[in-house]
Amino acid sequence: MTAHEVAVRAEAALGEGPTWDADAGRLIWVDILGSRVHTYDPVTGRRTVRRTEQHVGAAKPRTGGGLVLNLRDGVGLLDPDGTFRWLHREAVPGRRGNDAAVAPDGSLWAGTMRYDEAPGGGTLTRLTGAGAVETVLDSVAVSNGTGWSPDGRLMYYIDSPTRRIDVFDVTGDRVLGRRPFARIEPDAGFPDGLTVDADGCVWVALWDGGAVRRYTPDGTLDRVVPLPVPRPTACAFGGAGLTDLYITTARTGLRAPHPLSGSLLVVPAAGKGLAQPAFQG
Repeated sequence: MTAHEVAVRAEAALGEGPTWDADAGRLIWVDILGSRVHTYDPVTGRRTVRRTEQHVGAAKPRTGGGLVLNLRDGVGLLDPDGTFRWLHREAVPGRRGNDAAVAPDGSLWAGTMRYDEAPGGGTLTRLTGAGAVETVLDSVAVSNGTGWSPDGRLMYYIDSPTRRIDVFDVTGDRVLGRRPFARIEPDAGFPDGLTVDADGCVWVALWDGGAVRRYTPDGTLDRVVPLPVPRPTACAFGGAGLTDLYITTARTGLRAPHPLSGSLLVVPAAGKGLAQPAFQG
């Protein structure tokens, strides 16, 4: 496998949530604590940065254009012309939006966490473009990576302090039968964001672990991508063929950040990703 390269040199406090926007041919990622949504076109090198009014945990493409944002006080819609409106506002003191993912049916699964990471202070909520809201998990600490198997029958999920990747069975719009899929050893850091590839393998970024790992569908660790930064946060496949693995990284909380901490990294030709649906709203 080709070693990592620097896609965007940056000093994001808490880079997160890389997402390939196929219609626009660009990668979307956020700096949560910097309240910024970034885009990057790997063909032209063009970059944009949009500041948000609140800390932004995730930004995902919408059908018809624009973005859905997982913000401090809830989930909002940003139209292509820059108009913003709340889809679901639920301000809870001390809590913010974190990672989010769009399910195969076009719904958004948005995670929250307390700033102090208190156990039980976070949630995972399913939202539709029509405005339906359902709390799926109501007692998590740091709601993080969420993704689906290629056939849509399994959902993977991370509550980072558990040091596990869990898996659920998917039945319609419900998830059942939560169970451990893979466990992360204490000296390997904490699981953070994840993505699922076309072979059904699960890739996970390890906060304080300085690496991205790939697990086969049966939970076997079969690949480790070492990185020069201690806090990779999430990963996603992008590029025209969905073969390049983009990795966001963080600087926050580090006494001596690596020069690349906060940058967007890429591992060319790392594998083959799945096309990600846009939010149906």
